Amino acid sequence: MTEGPDTPESRGPLRPEAAAAAPREQVPQVQRSAPQGDASPDDAPRGEASPDDAPRGEASPDDARQGDASPDDASPDDASPGEGAATGARTGMRSLAQSEQFSVADAVGGWRGFAETAAPGVVFVVAFVLWGGFRVPVIASVATVLVLVVVRLIQRSSVQQALSGVLGVGIGAIWAWRAGDPGEYFVPGLWLNAAYLAGFLVSMVVRWPLVGVVVGLLKGSGMSWRTDRRAMRAMQLGTAVFAAMYALRLVVQVPLYLADQVAVLGTVKLVMGVPLFALTLWTVWLLVRNAVPGSAPQDQPQPTR
Repeated sequence: MTEGPDTPESRGPLRPEAAAAAPREQVPQVQRSAPQGDASPDDAPRGEASPDDAPRGEASPDDARQGDASPDDASPDDASPGEGAATGARTGMRSLAQSEQFSVADAVGGWRGFAETAAPGVVFVVAFVLWGGFRVPVIASVATVLVLVVVRLIQRSSVQQALSGVLGVGIGAIWAWRAGDPGEYFVPGLWLNAAYLAGFLVSMVVRWPLVGVVVGLLKGSGMSWRTDRRAMRAMQLGTAVFAAMYALRLVVQVPLYLADQVAVLGTVKLVMGVPLFALTLWTVWLLVRNAVPGSAPQDQPQPTR
């Protein structure tokens, strides 16, 4: 009798004991190649740098980040109080939101900011006294403010203070050049003071004093101070002090302009510029520093374990 091939089907069902003892057939392992486009395990994934290399687009920890100066390269001016404050501190108004202490340096934009603000006016007055006319003083003041901007750009520091000087000096220079009169250099400043005076007075009349609006926004309390009679009185007084400063400038400077006292007007304008503004800010700060409470700090979330 011829026996058929010895296959699992021909053997019939196995008993449980035999099935447990029967060795499983070895399935040949086929090594699959890595899919095309994927790197091997020993290689870094495509699009990512290896752990030893810095991530793409970032410098290594030992190097300074591209575009930022390293701590050792920071200039002394970058660490000055005026530069360390938030950039809006140059306007001086942020100092009104400080309840603990008043910083004159922050109020005037730092001592360098003060020098940059005064330099074009000083150069204008000196040039007028030495050479007279309007061309040399105007050109000298414009050149001064441009040099200040270039120095800022070379040092890669903020040019906000210098650029504000460019705007003021540029308008005054154009005004004087078109009129052919050095005294016209100061006319835009007189009009600006008149506009500020009108704005502060109107805000007091409508009972929205500008000092209160600014302090409320800076302290994060909004306009809640308007419901407090004591706070409203303090904000009205602070706004009145600012209005008095602008009025004083006009009362002193306009007669000098009309009398064609260019050298005296230039000198008085310097004294009644940043120094008087800083004194006014300090006075207003004394009036409003405790009138508006700061915004309540938010509760910090408890750490989860």
